[in-house]
Amino acid sequence: MRDIRDVQMLGRTSDGRLVRRPLSGHLTVYLDFDMIVSVGHRVTGCAIAVGTIVMVWFLVAAASGEAAYANVSWFLRTPVGYVALFGWTAALWYHFCVGIRHLIWDSGRMYDLRKVRRSRGIILGATVVLTALTWLIALV
Repeated sequence: MRDIRDVQMLGRTSDGRLVRRPLSGHLTVYLDFDMIVSVGHRVTGCAIAVGTIVMVWFLVAAASGEAAYANVSWFLRTPVGYVALFGWTAALWYHFCVGIRHLIWDSGRMYDLRKVRRSRGIILGATVVLTALTWLIALV
């Protein structure tokens, strides 16, 4: 045995035979699209929190007076502001759609692999469509 890792990989079966334990899989081994959808749900939750702080800034500025409102309005009308608002809108719709899927899962339905794969496509498609519709309505 060269080092401690060799000792940690040794184990015994239920009948007492000495065996080598398998190495634990790395993230790259287990990375699949469903994991990305799940991590995306968490990331969009954080993005929604940050976007909500910006919206509170906007509301406080609107209540504070014309000068404060002009500053926030200027920022939100810059390219960075539009990208942030677009990202916040997409995060809201994505989080909403994944949340609906979780509610369906909580009822004990849609657990078979075919339906899970179909639902992730529906989630991504619905996010794109709902985000686009929101911005079309907002800009018209």
